[in-house]
Amino acid sequence: MSQTKVLAADIIRHVGGKDNVKSVFHCATRLRFKLKDEQKANPEALKNHDGVITVVQSGGQFQVVIGNNVPYVYKDVVEAGGFQTSSNDDTEKTGVFNRLIDVIAGIFTPILGPMAGSGLLKGLLAILVALDLLTQDMGTYIVLNAAADALFYFLPVILGHSAAKKFGGNPYIGMIIGGALVYPAIVAMQGAGESLSFLTVPVVLMSYASSVIPIILAAYVSSKVETFFNKHTHEAVRNFTTPMMALLIVVPLTFLAIGPVATYASQGLAGGYSFLYELSPIAAIAFIGAFWQVLVMFGLHWGLVPIIINNLAVVGMDTIVVGVLMATFGQVGATLAITLKARDPKTKGLGTSSTIAGVFGITEPAIYGLTLPRKKPFVFGMVGGAAGGVVGGMLGTAAYAMGGLGVFSIPVMIPATGLDMTFYGALIGMAVAALVSFGLTFAFHKEAVPTETSPRVEPAPVLTDHIGTPVSSPVKGEVVALETVRDEVFSSGAMGKGIAIMPTEGVVYAPFDGEVVTIYQSKHAIGLRSHSGVEVLIHVGLDTVQLGGKHFESFVTDGQQVNEGDVLVKFDLEAIAKAGYDTITPVIVTNTGNYLDVLPTHVGVVEPNHDVLRVLA
Repeated sequence: MSQTKVLAADIIRHVGGKDNVKSVFHCATRLRFKLKDEQKANPEALKNHDGVITVVQSGGQFQVVIGNNVPYVYKDVVEAGGFQTSSNDDTEKTGVFNRLIDVIAGIFTPILGPMAGSGLLKGLLAILVALDLLTQDMGTYIVLNAAADALFYFLPVILGHSAAKKFGGNPYIGMIIGGALVYPAIVAMQGAGESLSFLTVPVVLMSYASSVIPIILAAYVSSKVETFFNKHTHEAVRNFTTPMMALLIVVPLTFLAIGPVATYASQGLAGGYSFLYELSPIAAIAFIGAFWQVLVMFGLHWGLVPIIINNLAVVGMDTIVVGVLMATFGQVGATLAITLKARDPKTKGLGTSSTIAGVFGITEPAIYGLTLPRKKPFVFGMVGGAAGGVVGGMLGTAAYAMGGLGVFSIPVMIPATGLDMTFYGALIGMAVAALVSFGLTFAFHKEAVPTETSPRVEPAPVLTDHIGTPVSSPVKGEVVALETVRDEVFSSGAMGKGIAIMPTEGVVYAPFDGEVVTIYQSKHAIGLRSHSGVEVLIHVGLDTVQLGGKHFESFVTDGQQVNEGDVLVKFDLEAIAKAGYDTITPVIVTNTGNYLDVLPTHVGVVEPNHDVLRVLA
């Protein structure tokens, strides 16, 4: 039995059994029961259930808040209780490429922060060794190196957790499989060149420390094995038989087939990139320097993250990171030029903060606030990034660990042999990238001069610097704090962080370029996912699901690609209010847990083109 089926059975039991249910349907986040006798229900037991966020009893409804998985739980509740259905099958429709990017982002996003911190520590140790302040046989170095290198050495264990979680498996089973790959006895046999067999079948012993692809594939296979045994095993023994069978099948299979095949694939991937790099190091890094920011805008940079990590694991170095550094400082130079030429105080203020943020690797403020709207400076930034990439390619600059962004990536470009021209190539390339883009922007971009008589669009007032992925307002109205919403599911942040808007116009617009994940049958709520993976729920009004779609008109379908500003839904604001419903509209980042933070960036009256949230990765 699957996890959702188990949850469905528990929900039915705790609402007083299927005979106590008059009807059940679901909205964007919750199951809504009408019960014959609410006294028979056990809300406290449901609130303590792992699959339930909370329980709300309001308006004659017993509401079980599930979150994004509510369509799947609802389907199993209907099946288990024999209830009539009253909503669509909301199965996600995504293309293969989008699914691949989503999988990569879901697996690597949770570990990028710790990975960058570990890489910076390795870079710091390299600096201390290069300056003869530490030697590799000193106790201080050994302890700090263990802290810096642990994540990379045990990467299969860590990726086992995040990959299993992404594929819907047990994260701890994923960790155990990863641990088996780096188990000391097997590592020792591989290092000594000894042979090993499993049931007379020879095992190809390979080093899986710091590997990426083998554990991801193993976690995927394990998730399927777990699903099979959960479905075909009695619930009384499922908790231990499923993990046992998953380990019994997947670990040997990984050593015999998945691991070697994936390792050869990893080596082939690294070799393919190395081949292209050897053909023209200059062209390879220059290309990344020019187009990295474009890839980021469309969320396609996630496709390169595994290649970076794989290069570090297989080759011991990576040059894509060098191009990223040059792309960053290309935009910094263009932004600085705009700032110096601007006469508008608001542009100068935004430019100053954006330039500082760019130096530390956060380029979104510069791109979305300054260079991209002006077009030419963004292109000049690309040219500067390419120029810096040429320098890095000529001098053989490379990264030797995952580091931070911007200047924080510099320490990881120190080779084991110490400071040399390959390292100085990073510094020179940064300077060239910034100077080229600065010079071109300063010479060829004309900044508009604001006058009292010429109208111009004022930037939205913000509470914080423009840092992070932006989410525009989906409706016109007035921004209020999420805590003011008269629904504890939203106001408590249980569904995720965000804001709420009191709408003054009955139109919902797309807040970013992305995909419609779910448009509910009642049309009162819509779930979206940006190309970068940010998932947003727009919920028009409170309890408006009970209108059954009345006063709402939808213009999109599940799986449809949308651009920022596209009309998604129209609604009759006055009619909904006259029907007695609160029209306040929560805008929630439902996968808040995947990010460092979600910050409100606007107060007061808001237009659909104004940013209202920034999602910090």
